[in-house]
Amino acid sequence: MSIDDYGGGQPTQSDVLVVTTNDVPGHRVERVIGEVFGLTVRSRHLGSQIGAGLKSMIGGELKGLTKTLVQTRNQAMERLVEQARARGANAVLMMRFDVTEAADVGTEVCAYGTAAVLVREG
Repeated sequence: MSIDDYGGGQPTQSDVLVVTTNDVPGHRVERVIGEVFGLTVRSRHLGSQIGAGLKSMIGGELKGLTKTLVQTRNQAMERLVEQARARGANAVLMMRFDVTEAADVGTEVCAYGTAAVLVREG
């Protein structure tokens, strides 16, 4: 697997900054818009479930499931950014992920944080 298969995060040229911190050095929060989130639920396909079952017997990374989870997290983050942008934000502060099983049929991934408008200081 390449770094693109298991890496994540937002593109470097995004118009909405997403951080896990409360503030951003060199910026001040001009306005807090409120909570935003991006949600997606993914089911596992039969091939990956069979492969994961076999791999779990001998140990090691479940690369197919890792790749699927990265894609799922990235989709949730894209939706988070879309919602923040639609509400007039240029940043999402305190971003987090929440991952749960959804009724034994898939994995629910929620990216959430606080939409805000930042302005550069100085």
